[in-house]
Amino acid sequence: MVIGTPTRAAVVVPTASAISAVTPLGGPNVRLTGGFWDERLRTNREDSIPRGYRQLDEAGNLSNFALAAGAHGRYRALGEEIGVIFPFLDTDLYKWLEAAAWELGRASDPALASDADRAIQQVAAAQRPDGYINTFVQVVAPGSEYKDLAWGHELYCVGHLIQAAVAWHRSLGDDRLLGVAIRAADSVDRELGPSGRLAIDGHPEIEMALVELYRTTGERRYLALAARFVEARGNGLLGTGRFGPAYWQDHARVRDATTVAGHAVRQLYLDCGAVDVATELGDSQLLDAVARRWRDMVATRMYVTGGLGSRHADESFGDPFELPPDGAYAETCAAIASVMLAWRLLLATGDPEYADVIERTIYNGVLPGVSLDGASFFYVNTLQRRTVRAPDRPRSGERQPWYACACCPPNVMRLLSSWPQYLATADARGIQLHQFATADLHAPIADGAARLKVETGYPWDGNVRVTVTEAPRQPWTLSLRVPGWCRSGWLQVPGGERTPLQSNRRMVAETRIWAPGDTLVLDLDMPVRATLPDPRIDAVRRCLALERGPLVYCLETADLPDDVQLEEVEVEPAVRPGPVPRPDIADSAIGLTVPVTRRNHGRTGGASGTEPLEATPVEVGAVPYFTWANRSVDAMRVWIPVRSTSDEPVEDGSGED
Repeated sequence: MVIGTPTRAAVVVPTASAISAVTPLGGPNVRLTGGFWDERLRTNREDSIPRGYRQLDEAGNLSNFALAAGAHGRYRALGEEIGVIFPFLDTDLYKWLEAAAWELGRASDPALASDADRAIQQVAAAQRPDGYINTFVQVVAPGSEYKDLAWGHELYCVGHLIQAAVAWHRSLGDDRLLGVAIRAADSVDRELGPSGRLAIDGHPEIEMALVELYRTTGERRYLALAARFVEARGNGLLGTGRFGPAYWQDHARVRDATTVAGHAVRQLYLDCGAVDVATELGDSQLLDAVARRWRDMVATRMYVTGGLGSRHADESFGDPFELPPDGAYAETCAAIASVMLAWRLLLATGDPEYADVIERTIYNGVLPGVSLDGASFFYVNTLQRRTVRAPDRPRSGERQPWYACACCPPNVMRLLSSWPQYLATADARGIQLHQFATADLHAPIADGAARLKVETGYPWDGNVRVTVTEAPRQPWTLSLRVPGWCRSGWLQVPGGERTPLQSNRRMVAETRIWAPGDTLVLDLDMPVRATLPDPRIDAVRRCLALERGPLVYCLETADLPDDVQLEEVEVEPAVRPGPVPRPDIADSAIGLTVPVTRRNHGRTGGASGTEPLEATPVEVGAVPYFTWANRSVDAMRVWIPVRSTSDEPVEDGSGED
């Protein structure tokens, strides 16, 4: 096989096909130069990733690879504290290695490179001569290779290994891990490929990884194996298990399933692989099946934050509109998987609807999963935390430095380290900006190259200024997404006057022969929005959520008067919050001042309710949801009850965004 270095170092690099619309700009083609995302990614690089390595070392992930290579000792897993040894801990190191690859590709870091070198050496040493690698099986359960695919996560682990290896190849031209990944993939292919038995892993993931391995090596066997795994779903190969076949998406064929089902991360990873297979094979039927399922998920099972998964017991999607705020599971990994899926659908179609969901999810579903200092993480992202918590309720609201099942922290690290790749795309016609960040962009277009300088205060400010610094002397198109939340604003093209944005416009596009110094300005109005829930969401009827620009806001105890509890607060039906700088939350953060009513209650009446005493007007603060729990941790809520009066009935809204 011939392995070439892609011109765009990115997580997803589709080859040319009949249904591949645009190509991502990645690696050296996107450089953050300041602003919100530069700050968040600097924290990820300087704090989260180094801490992550230390946590992995302390937890035993690294030493487990040494054991698999022949060292003596005891297999270690944080899960032992709760009576469980998780069989998928290898993936935590693989995800961390992927994050390190993207970071080192952007800038050198001797300490990070040293840690990564040690990890790569231990992974390579642990691999058997036949290509098999899984520390749990090799140390704890030798002889059980590929025998417990329902719960063993063997292919899931190989998938994350492949993704890390591809990142090292594309970002740094370093193929040490790629050799390990190829041998591991060959082991899987011998056992479960066309000449082996038909079987699938209980946790999809390897499908999208195999497609990327095919895109990297040109070896079509890997694409065929990915397609084989996708098509094998829905044949009952995994049995019913503890939660039924839908838990691991084995209840219906991927082409036939009309709705998402079961474990949220599993479903989303599976659909990522299905989109990748469809893109490479030009299979529009398979792509359409995923897109239909995605649209239904967004309409009926997505929280206003972009979070997914409403059930704790099996980490699954609930029924349509089963979206309790206090019972939300909304796993950080599910939000990350949602971004990964929407990105693949965007690359395949160019539809800005997918970029809208990426924006909502990255700000309000992923970023809450890590503290502002990068030192601690959420696994579960609740939308409500009560002042007084019952002892039998799942704990939420206190981020942890690590977890027994540590899938989320390194997953956040790898997504943030690759986030610049999600900002823009290119095609034969020009460049498309999907997400807004202060950055320099470079793209080969129109038999030449274009360079752009993007300046913005997003997400606090809706002004986006794009200056061309280099361009071919041929016409090409510069396109910018108009977010779905935007209702007004203006556009100014080079040499033109400001023109109002049309209310239904989703993209602005200007085609011309661009010259260095030409500037296009998009200004998005950012009034505070009061969002009403879909009336079919029982848990939040007669409530509203506050949004501004791409951000969802929440009320938190730290922003209430000392004598007010969050459960006493109600907003007026026609609430008019105002924005106000909040440097105590995060640099340049914009909070809200919210006029509310404090509803005091008298004697508790048991099942018959309480006796209302008085309603007192007060003013409280609201902060971006991603910033909550970074000060004192107490009560919080996204959905705020609306005060009802006999002469001012509250109308149900048209649905969550």
